[in-house]
Amino acid sequence: MEDFGKHMSSVQTLWREDHIANEEWGEQNGKKRAWILPKHLWEEGLWPGMRTGQPNSLTAYLTQTGVQKHDGVHNLKSSWVLCANLYFPFRENPALVAAFLREHVSRSIETVQAIELEYEDEEAHLKPTPLLGEPQGQRGRNQTSPDVAFVVGLTDGQKGLILTEVKFTEHSFYGCSGRKKEYGNPDPGRCMDFGRVYADTANQCYMLHWAEGQRTNRKYWDYLRFRAKAASILKRCPAATAGYQLFRQQALAEALARRGPYGLVASCVAYDARNQTLLDCLRGTGIKDFTTDWGSLFDGQARFATFTHQEWVRWMGENDTNGQWQDWLKYIEDRYKLDENEAG
Repeated sequence: MEDFGKHMSSVQTLWREDHIANEEWGEQNGKKRAWILPKHLWEEGLWPGMRTGQPNSLTAYLTQTGVQKHDGVHNLKSSWVLCANLYFPFRENPALVAAFLREHVSRSIETVQAIELEYEDEEAHLKPTPLLGEPQGQRGRNQTSPDVAFVVGLTDGQKGLILTEVKFTEHSFYGCSGRKKEYGNPDPGRCMDFGRVYADTANQCYMLHWAEGQRTNRKYWDYLRFRAKAASILKRCPAATAGYQLFRQQALAEALARRGPYGLVASCVAYDARNQTLLDCLRGTGIKDFTTDWGSLFDGQARFATFTHQEWVRWMGENDTNGQWQDWLKYIEDRYKLDENEAG
């Protein structure tokens, strides 16, 4: 089967040829590619209904909220742009979203009150710096801020949060920053023994000692408690080589569940069903299938859930009874070819 990332390179190149007049190859990380636009044309990769000047303009939202878009938004394979294209349009009419989340995350979800990109809690004591011990950052830059969050109303009248990491062609959830040589970890090898790390986290996890190197000590471990079965599953720290983003988001979700005014907090992953490399990325850690196994590792208040982009778009198509979203559905079909059987 063709690598999903390469497959999407072809899909996005063909889509560009059919929909964008400019033919200049853009550059990212020192490389020019046919599926990368010149930076000033990045909005050409957005669904037209959310471009500048539209009532639900993404650029207006960014200005209003201070959210930082990712540097690679001019890359047509950008997962940040895919996240915006798939989920941002429903901010003004979230009834279908509530029904979808009720089906895929929790039956206790009654309404969706807000859809926010690069989520950060409004309360000062619940922001990433005091809560997780991270350096002062911004929504979308240098802090744990989930790609999209759904603020929901629950059937019992409480408020809930669905924090969602959105993936597209990525191969993993990336490795822990604390293992990087430039940050001075004297023994990154210790991260490869989960039993050792969990038994003596205070001394074995380098992220708890970053203050000595002009960084800040992280509090992720303060919130995460593992079930007994984790010791027989995990070969290494789950954040070490491919699960860092999942680890941080799980810690954020658990922290907000304990300290915030929420009746439900969930850490979710929205992913492309065709991306087998992502699905397999944690096997070396001992997790055969993150969609079913990740959530079973933790004993806490926050829940874990996943759904695919295919499920999302299919739901919207099947439940768009008044035809309001037909233009959007056509755009997404043309742009991303989400049919699970297309790749390979």
